Amino acid sequence: MKHIFDFGAIKSLLSRPDFSFCYDALHGVAGIYAQKIFVDELSADPSFLLNCVPKEDFGGGHPDPNLTYAKELVHRMGLGKTDPIEEIPEFGAAADGDADRNMVLGKRFFVTPSDSVAIIAANAVGAIPYFEGGLKGVARSMPTSAALDVVAKALNLKFFEVPTGWKFFGNLMDAGMCSVCGEESFGTGSDHIREKDGIWAVLAWLSILAHRNSQAPSGGKLVTVEDIVRVHWATYGRHFYTRYDYENVDAGAAKELMAYLVSLQSSLSDINRIIKDVNPDVPSVVKGDEFEYKDPVDGSVSKHQGIRFLFEDGSRLVFRLSGTGSEGATIRLYIEQYQSHTSKIGIESQVALAPLVEIALKLSKMEEFTGRSSPTVIT
Repeated sequence: MKHIFDFGAIKSLLSRPDFSFCYDALHGVAGIYAQKIFVDELSADPSFLLNCVPKEDFGGGHPDPNLTYAKELVHRMGLGKTDPIEEIPEFGAAADGDADRNMVLGKRFFVTPSDSVAIIAANAVGAIPYFEGGLKGVARSMPTSAALDVVAKALNLKFFEVPTGWKFFGNLMDAGMCSVCGEESFGTGSDHIREKDGIWAVLAWLSILAHRNSQAPSGGKLVTVEDIVRVHWATYGRHFYTRYDYENVDAGAAKELMAYLVSLQSSLSDINRIIKDVNPDVPSVVKGDEFEYKDPVDGSVSKHQGIRFLFEDGSRLVFRLSGTGSEGATIRLYIEQYQSHTSKIGIESQVALAPLVEIALKLSKMEEFTGRSSPTVIT
């Protein structure tokens, strides 16, 4: 890690009296590395570490770094239902049990995984010594928002959209075609080890914070996580994004829903008629397909990787099916809207996405097929 990041710059950031952070290992293996890197090497206050003693049962919790399961960190960062008693840190992060996934938070501010990988890519060359020679390319999984696409286009970087599954990133990195990659399920990584790496992602964010604050006037206001994200949105636009998971759905019903969506894609006019009947202000769908990927490295073809509806304004609806065994299936619905107008990028995400959510549920006949009036989990 010392060969990848500027530990001196990060240490200077951590020494600022107006900067504090909280790292939650959720009692997974990341706690060992957090102690060594953040406390022993970077001289962070040990109180910045949360749940960093590994336990076989993860302390009775679920080691998944998201807003649902990292409850203690979410509360401490001011994103819970009640405000914490102690002062809210400027930066927060969590890891899963084996430390390969990550969640990044600012004070009362959640950074989506899709935005996180885009922001790392946009700032990598200036903030991270490992990338000072430039990026070979960037990649994201298909369901991940297109925030990274916009950065790649603006910076003239090679860009790859791959199916869900880290092996596709691995092929690109092995071939020297990709430097930074990520997925909406809280995985971020680079070609330093060709795997997703939760500690690496946190150090990347600390490096960006250190770099941005080194450029600010001496003694000036701290440049925060929220500041960095909002500047990114103002520069590249914002991709409002959410995921609805319908878990343990009857496998037969789930397959019928997906087959219905495929049949619906044969007629854009029928799709757009349904859309306009629900909300005439929603843009039209210009393309509907099943995502298919031909690996540029080994030539292998991956079919049926998700059903997509692409709108004329860059918005997307994506439906994926997983786990069709005896325990039932999971239907994942991804909803994304792109907004480039600076006056509208600050809207609350669920408000901005509400029209598309309604369209997605009506278009798919979700309740009719599944019997569910609401998803199991919203991310």
